Amino acid sequence: MNVKIVSIGDIDAEMVSRWNAWAAPGGRLVSPYLRFEFTRCIARVREDVRIAIFEDHGEIAGFFPHHAAREGVIRPIGAPMSDYQGIIAPPHREFDLKGLLGRATSSALVFDNWYGPLAGQGREIRGADMSAIVDLADGADAYFEARKAEFPSHFRKTARLQRNAERDHGPVRVQLGDPDGRLFEALCGWKQTQYRATGKLDVFAIDWVQAALSDLRQGEGSEFGGMTAALWFGDRLAAVEFGLVAGDVYHSWFPAYDPELAKYSPGLLLMQGLFRQARKRGIHRVDLGAGSAHYKQYYRSYEVPLGHGRVLGHGFAALGIRSWELTESAARIMPGKLGEIPARLRRRWAQASAFEAGLPPRLASMARALAL
Repeated sequence: MNVKIVSIGDIDAEMVSRWNAWAAPGGRLVSPYLRFEFTRCIARVREDVRIAIFEDHGEIAGFFPHHAAREGVIRPIGAPMSDYQGIIAPPHREFDLKGLLGRATSSALVFDNWYGPLAGQGREIRGADMSAIVDLADGADAYFEARKAEFPSHFRKTARLQRNAERDHGPVRVQLGDPDGRLFEALCGWKQTQYRATGKLDVFAIDWVQAALSDLRQGEGSEFGGMTAALWFGDRLAAVEFGLVAGDVYHSWFPAYDPELAKYSPGLLLMQGLFRQARKRGIHRVDLGAGSAHYKQYYRSYEVPLGHGRVLGHGFAALGIRSWELTESAARIMPGKLGEIPARLRRRWAQASAFEAGLPPRLASMARALAL
């Protein structure tokens, strides 16, 4: 199979049509992140976007949007901010990405939310996760009826929390849309406070991330774009979430809430309210994303498997990754949190390297990680 690397401007209308058709096998979209429009959005704010086109006997067999190699490492488009990554291709087709590495002048591909098959995945997939999907195709009433029958105590609790919020603050309501940007501004403030408190990388302080989110916000209400949802307790803003919409799929992305109102579980109340209003926006499925957050068990209709790992070739980047993996394995025998330090540093360095091009901000990010 032949591989060629092109820029976003080399993708013509026929390729876009094929790309989006493959992202929605049988007419059912897998995820907004796999749509061409997401790659185009990131390409508007970053100059290092490339597309690998796989060709089999002269016919296009798949597209892999990614970022050009940095220190010998390539990463999927938007990573690690993109919650689905992979090759956009017909179902069940496998690709050996080691051939891609040479064409992309890299020795390693690092990914964290890989969707679909990967040749040699026994070696390349280092761990698995599940993305929780909420199916609202039969309407919110039917969905909640089924969920309440399976988890009655949880939904009695959230109903009580909503009553308490209404008693203390006024009517509880959910708003879709953010015409003046004030809701998104509140979301950014809450998230950045959270990032500072936990020592996590503040993605909202990164210029290209803010530019991409601004671009997506301009598309709010269209077939592809961002969507803001807000929870109000009377006249007080309690929670805000910004997600990604494509067709009938909404992907939950950045949720945040007023910490002073935490006792009411505003995040859960916002999520439930969003589910009830989803059909007004033409949304039939909500993707809650990967991760093992406890609350997801009460809401998921089914799950989609995702993988994290790497593909290694020959070169300094691949050698460095292999060496660090050996260090992590050796550190596991150390007592307590000491054994967790190498893995924590690797994750932070991978994040900082993906988001930041310069060395000083990466080192500053590492210093914050070590301080915790």
